[in-house]
Amino acid sequence: MAYLEVEGSRRIYFEHHSGAGRPVVLVHGWGATGRCWDTVAPALIARGHEVVLLDQRTCGRSDNDFDDVSIEALGADVALLCERLNLRRPVINGWSLGGTVAVDAVARLGSQAGGLVLTGGATPRYTSAPGWPHGGTLDDVQGVLDGLATDRATTLKGVADAVCVAPVSEQVVAWMWGMFLEMGPRGDDSLRSLAEIDQRKTLGALEIPVLSLHGTDDGFVPFSGAKAARELCSDATLVEFPGCGHAPFLEFRERYLAELTGFLAR
Repeated sequence: MAYLEVEGSRRIYFEHHSGAGRPVVLVHGWGATGRCWDTVAPALIARGHEVVLLDQRTCGRSDNDFDDVSIEALGADVALLCERLNLRRPVINGWSLGGTVAVDAVARLGSQAGGLVLTGGATPRYTSAPGWPHGGTLDDVQGVLDGLATDRATTLKGVADAVCVAPVSEQVVAWMWGMFLEMGPRGDDSLRSLAEIDQRKTLGALEIPVLSLHGTDDGFVPFSGAKAARELCSDATLVEFPGCGHAPFLEFRERYLAELTGFLAR
């Protein structure tokens, strides 16, 4: 197993799968782990891509007691990992909160980044704001945080149940719930950071190709927000997944992989 020190002696876990093709960094969503990509990473590796995945701060096999769990800290981790591994113009693919982290990371990498993929990406805002009528409210997020404080297991089970709209097995939902339960309590502050961050200027300043893969029935990041985010980018493609919830890579895997690998071949 490989670890990267990112805050004093505290470490994040990562995997680096070699390949001659374009590097792809897979960034999981809030509360999940790098294992959420277990139906995606093997397919990319089989196609010859260099694949990197990680467990973000407080998640999975990474340390739980970080002081800074903000989106900016998580994005800095991804950028540092790309630099340490000497990845050549990597494409950063972020799911949900991981999409926000991916935007921060590619902004830090600048010309060293090769592309951005937003898989149900919670960017440029997760909550509504003046000029951004998409998403829930800060009170909605506080309600989740209150639920985590009083009944963590049941609250996270509710999150796992709500991820997919298209039918998936009970085992898939249990698998996601298990990942969520591994998150340390400091991970709650990452959700708070997500609720407050605004990446409209950052997203609009990117000069790399962007692919957004988004379900029309996403209950966490509304499809209207994905359409508005596309308009902020200079080179963005939005792929609509009808009847899909928050995890197109689980709900419509074959189409998801076709769109993703097609983008990587550009």
